Amino acid sequence: PGCLPLQFLSYLGACDRLLKQGYEEGQVEEAMEMFQYSEKKAAEFLHLLAQFNDMGFQQNEIKEVLLLCGNQRERALEELVMK
Repeated sequence: PGCLPLQFLSYLGACDRLLKQGYEEGQVEEAMEMFQYSEKKAAEFLHLLAQFNDMGFQQNEIKEVLLLCGNQRERALEELVMK
């Protein structure tokens, strides 16, 4: 067994921290991939996804709008309301 690359270890650490915040594993992995493994951006995305989901919006629409709006809450909310 060789050494795991440092990037992979930091990816696992970021996923672990996000999972401990109560997000689902599949969503965490998807968010990390969507934002080129930026924990900060993935965390923002997951937080907004959960928030908008609680408001009753459809998850696939939320994802699409958040990506288009670059995680900007107000813009994303406007887009979702107009749909």
